[in-house]
Amino acid sequence: MPVSQDTGIFLMRYIQGKNHAQTALFPVSLDELIPDDHLVRVIEAYVSLLDFEQLGFDKARPKATGRPSYDPADLLKLYLYGYFQRIRSSRRLEAECQRN
Repeated sequence: MPVSQDTGIFLMRYIQGKNHAQTALFPVSLDELIPDDHLVRVIEAYVSLLDFEQLGFDKARPKATGRPSYDPADLLKLYLYGYFQRIRSSRRLEAECQRN
């Protein structure tokens, strides 16, 4: 990039697009990667309406010591996704989570 002799400011001669070789560490937003009509949006909306304590998930409260457990809502979302995708094996479900 050329530098101005007077001010030491970098000068851009043209508006340039992004470098195709440049890699990004994170996507802009995970929400942008999921289509509006995808099944996971329906599952998310359904599970967010549930009251887990009323459904008997009151024993899943986090303890003060030890490693925190997974959120029961997230596990239910994962289970429902596997059910709708006909994934019965927990190993296949794990592989699907890493792939998608």
